[in-house]
Amino acid sequence: MIGIFDSGIGGLTVVRAVMDTLPEYDIVYFGDTARTPYGNKSGRTVIEYSLENTEFLASKGAKIIVMACNTASSVATEAVKNRFDMPIYEVISPAVDLALEKTRKDIIGVIGTRATIESGIYERKIRQKSPGAKIYSTPCPLLVPIVEEGWITKPETRMIVRKYLHPLKVRQIDTLILGCTHYPVLKNIIAHKIGNKVGIIDSSVALAGQIKQFLKDSPDIDAGLGKNGQTRFYVSDVTPQFEKTARTVIKRDIKLTQVDL
Repeated sequence: MIGIFDSGIGGLTVVRAVMDTLPEYDIVYFGDTARTPYGNKSGRTVIEYSLENTEFLASKGAKIIVMACNTASSVATEAVKNRFDMPIYEVISPAVDLALEKTRKDIIGVIGTRATIESGIYERKIRQKSPGAKIYSTPCPLLVPIVEEGWITKPETRMIVRKYLHPLKVRQIDTLILGCTHYPVLKNIIAHKIGNKVGIIDSSVALAGQIKQFLKDSPDIDAGLGKNGQTRFYVSDVTPQFEKTARTVIKRDIKLTQVDL
């Protein structure tokens, strides 16, 4: 079973990508909706939450863990890998790899939560592979609550996105990394506001492809995974708005089960 966790709605974009890429594999998802967002929490707290989330998924039979949260990926990956003896995937490296593949001028923009941007993780990973790249990053703290509230089509959302993207637009970036798994829900708005000459990098698709290749190269691990095409969804709090937005993201009816960690 493939285990995926996030602080809320955003990780469902990764779930959808994995379902599309590996439709026969069983998936268990945990959304920590009671403690979202992670982006304004301390690193110590995010590490604690990430360890608890991983422990929960492992207890449900997960043999592979996907940290479908950029904030958790930026500060807690090492702690999770040190605690758990299983393949651990984060969402940052696939986005970096895809951005460097797609960029034409090595001028890359990154948007994310405050915690992700302040960590500097994208800059470090990009410069490790392309020292000459120019990277411009902007925190967008309002976008996670906007997605969680389902304000996808509100005119206020378009105004906020435009304001956040303006500093990157004037830098003439040619590639934009969506450094939060909530942001693909707003991908059409972001693409429109940044302009059609800028490539949008959604890590969920690249991540799903990496997992598929890993399982192809690791038949021993692949053999231990359930392949009944079943997906279970757990959350730490259930609200009508979350259920509505979750169905919009997954594009099918789903059953949410509330659990206490």
